[in-house]
Amino acid sequence: MPFGELGAVENMSRDWVIDKFQFNVPFDTDLEKARKLIKAIGQEMATDPEYAPNIIEPLKMQGVEQFGEFAIQIRCKMTTRPGEQFVIRRKAFARIKQAFEENGIKFAVPTVQVAGGEATAAAVAHEGLQLVKPPGAAK
Repeated sequence: MPFGELGAVENMSRDWVIDKFQFNVPFDTDLEKARKLIKAIGQEMATDPEYAPNIIEPLKMQGVEQFGEFAIQIRCKMTTRPGEQFVIRRKAFARIKQAFEENGIKFAVPTVQVAGGEATAAAVAHEGLQLVKPPGAAK
């Protein structure tokens, strides 16, 4: 059959979606604690009457996806009915954020550290003052 005659194609035999997503946590995160929290959230959502009918396999943490420059990337997955993964994922994100906050787990954000001796810091501060307050200005 020529592609021009094919038209729209729809897979009518697939009745699930495996939804995978990642997020970053600092290097000092207790990964086992994070895994247990995520698993508990998955089990809670699987029994929630609002979400349970659309969850085929509950949310779980698959493990460490990779070590980044500033964080550990954690990968999670769940299996849902097609089209419902977006609503369920948004609710899972909200619950993960809340559970992490309540248990002292932070999400990683890029940071920059500047190191130097005390003399270097004083010289940088002096140069900064010169930019803001030119020499000869009233003290």
